[in-house]
Amino acid sequence: MWFRNLSLYRFRKPFELTPEELEEQLAARIARPLGDREPAFTGWTAPLGEEGGQLVHTVGNCMMVCARKEEKILPAAVVRELVEEKANEIENREGRKLSARARRDLKENVILEMMPRAFSKSRRQYAYIDNKNGWLIVDTATASRAEELIGLLRECLESFPAVPLSTRESPVDNMTQWLKERTSPAELDIGDECELRDLVEDGGIVRVRREDLFSDEIQAHMQAGKRVMKLALTWQERVSFVLDEHFILRRLRFEDRVLDEAGESHAETHAERFDADFALMSGELQRFLPALVEQFGGLETKT
Repeated sequence: MWFRNLSLYRFRKPFELTPEELEEQLAARIARPLGDREPAFTGWTAPLGEEGGQLVHTVGNCMMVCARKEEKILPAAVVRELVEEKANEIENREGRKLSARARRDLKENVILEMMPRAFSKSRRQYAYIDNKNGWLIVDTATASRAEELIGLLRECLESFPAVPLSTRESPVDNMTQWLKERTSPAELDIGDECELRDLVEDGGIVRVRREDLFSDEIQAHMQAGKRVMKLALTWQERVSFVLDEHFILRRLRFEDRVLDEAGESHAETHAERFDADFALMSGELQRFLPALVEQFGGLETKT
């Protein structure tokens, strides 16, 4: 259950619901199978899976939730082929050219006809609320998926005052300065991967992997005006990640120091292992995230 990406949100005011109160609110939107003509549905499911019956799984001060989205698979090429086939049939029979609106209506009818026979796929989206430290942490690097989960929370709770993390100093400015000065900031080691980009319209993009980022070649790109949009970093030899310009942490990896601690737990069941890993991961992030934010001047305060 270790998170692999982090989209970070802060609460504008304390999140005061207890796990029991949150459970009651989420129960109004439980995940379920799709109806025959239903294209998609998103609801809440137990983070622990079949071994857990609760929608809110609590360890310490952290409450994990899991949204499950199921949607029908309608290949666009198949839809286009059927629409074209039916459109030709109508045009040949009636001796007229279908208008754009008529084709749109025809497409909608084709989709409705296909829906009951379509296969479906599902995906789970995990997140947890650290109400003591004011974090909502979503396991995704895709902003739309994070916002979809938050939208579902707002739908169930009426109000959910979480906003994307914002720091006083720009991630792009600081990461660019680190490479220009060929120095790693305190507690962080710069890795061997980055993305450089010109900020002008249609500017060039350079993606570098497994290279010395303090090399003269990289310096030449910096002197040409390129800025650092993504940068591989490691915190205290415990957490490695790629930080992007939106302060999203991608390809998060907990290093051996942390995983060795996880191996020391004597969990025997899946539920016990889940709890042990969740406690270790959330505890590690409680130390790591404030330290990372401080490298960018701390949290931006809205006035």
